[in-house]
Amino acid sequence: MTAAIAAAVIALVGATWGLTGDGGSDTLSPGARSLPWPEDGQASVWVEGVGSLGTKGEQKPVPIASVTKVMTAYVILKDHPLRTTDPGPVITVDRKAAEESSSADESTVRVDEGQRLTERRLLELTLIPSGNNIARLLARWDAGSQEAFVAKMNRAAAKLGMRHTTYTGASGYESTSRSTAVDQVRLARAVMRDAVLREIVAMPGTEDPVTGATIPNTNTLLGQSGVIGLKTGSSTPAGGALMWAATAQTHSSKRLILGVVLHQRADTTPQEGLRAAFDSSGKLIEGVRKSLGTAVRARAGEGPRHQPFA
Repeated sequence: MTAAIAAAVIALVGATWGLTGDGGSDTLSPGARSLPWPEDGQASVWVEGVGSLGTKGEQKPVPIASVTKVMTAYVILKDHPLRTTDPGPVITVDRKAAEESSSADESTVRVDEGQRLTERRLLELTLIPSGNNIARLLARWDAGSQEAFVAKMNRAAAKLGMRHTTYTGASGYESTSRSTAVDQVRLARAVMRDAVLREIVAMPGTEDPVTGATIPNTNTLLGQSGVIGLKTGSSTPAGGALMWAATAQTHSSKRLILGVVLHQRADTTPQEGLRAAFDSSGKLIEGVRKSLGTAVRARAGEGPRHQPFA
C-alpha cells in the first residue's frame, strides 16, 4: 500500500470512529459505542493514527494504586535516560528499602541493605513485580526524598496536560494519588515513546535480586490479543486498574492501541478488583482490534464493505 493510500485509509478510519475530545461521562465516538466498554468505573482508549475513541464513565479523579509507578519510571528516565543496551548507574540499596521489604501490607521486593543494583534492574523491579519499596528507593536516589520526587511527578503531569491528576507518593500505596483514565492515557502515550520503558513493560518476568528466581510480571494479559504492556494497579479503595498497550494488524502494518481502565470493583478486595480490570480490559482490547482491522480492510477494498462502527 502506498503512503498516499495508507494516509487515506487512516483518514477514513478516523472519520468512521468519529473522534472525540476529553469530555466527561460516556463521551464515546459514534463508531466506538458498540465496543465492549466496562460497565463499572471509567475507561479511555487511543489508537495510533486515529486518535481518541472517547471515554466511558465519569472522568473524575480516583485512586490509581500502582499505576502510579508508570509516572515514577517516566520521571526517573527523564532525569537519568538510558539506551536499551545500557544498565545505567549502580545504586546502593539503603536501610529503608531493605526494611520495607518485609512489609505484609503492600507489594514489595526483597532487597538487602548495601546491595548494589543498576537503574535498569530497579526499574524492572518497580514495573514488573510492582515493588513499592523499590519505587520509593528510586525516588530517594533521584531527588533526595520521596517528597521532593513527588513534586517532580506533579510537574511532569502538568507538562503532559494531565489536568485531573495528583500524585502523593512514588509507589501508589497512598489512596490520595488520584487520576482519570483520560489523563493516564496521556501518560501512556508519552511512556511508549521511550524504548527502555517499552522494553521493560513487555518483559514476562525479571530476576529476583536475592534468590535469582524469576518473578513474573503482574500483567497477566501480556502476550494475549497483541498486548505488549503496561502496568497493573489494585487496592481496596482503587479497585482494579490497568494501563495497557496492544497492537492491531491493519492491512500491511501494526498499529499501537493504548487504553486505561480504572476503579474496577472498587471497595472490594485488590484481587477481585484486578480480576475485573483484566476481564474488562481484555474484552475492550479484543473489540478494538477486531473492529479496527475490519474497518481498514473494508476501506482498502479487501473485504465486506459494511460500516462496522455505524
